Amino acid sequence: MLPVAETPHACVEWAGESLHLLPERALWWPAAHTLFVADLHLGKAATYRALGQPVPHGTTQDNLRRLDELITRHQARHLVCLGDFLHASAARTPHVLASLQAWRERHAALDATLVRGNHDDRAGDPPPSLGIAAVDGPWLLGPFACCHHPQSHSTHHVLAGHLHPVVALQGPGRDRLRLPCFVSEPGQSILPAFGAFTGGHVLGAAPGRQHHAVGGERVWTLPPV
Repeated sequence: MLPVAETPHACVEWAGESLHLLPERALWWPAAHTLFVADLHLGKAATYRALGQPVPHGTTQDNLRRLDELITRHQARHLVCLGDFLHASAARTPHVLASLQAWRERHAALDATLVRGNHDDRAGDPPPSLGIAAVDGPWLLGPFACCHHPQSHSTHHVLAGHLHPVVALQGPGRDRLRLPCFVSEPGQSILPAFGAFTGGHVLGAAPGRQHHAVGGERVWTLPPV
């Protein structure tokens, strides 16, 4: 059974900073008015459709709508994407680019930074008109080293993505449930994939590892195993 959560988000302290793990699969740093997301993979469905795969429409609009809600609710001043903003060069369809431009115009005053990931290497940086600064990781911001790939850093706490972490829960009767999760361990934390249609990779128990599962529109801090 999951522990009772009093608020939809989980409060943690990493690198001496109070942070909120949000059920929308994003990380909020209140003191810096900064929102972190990882692995949007915008245009992934369009890329698959270009290959003749029957995948659903509307995932890019859903991702941007959820970003809209988070930015507005928290009055974010800075958005940091921890890699894989666009899925591939084929994702640069007129529809995807027009949706991105409209989203950016709704948040013109927002600072935005992309820490390049492996998909960004293939998709290329966002169009200049979006005003998103693209940097290589590790990119230092306060006490955090912002990266795409999980790694160690000698002086800063790493915030990363890439793995699309999920946790596998098992109940009575061989019931199993996979939930996206935040994963924290000494010196490093990994965010779940923000984007829809991204899949996930199970990160099991390990010494010092803590899972924060996203389910039922809440974040649940699981007991260490």
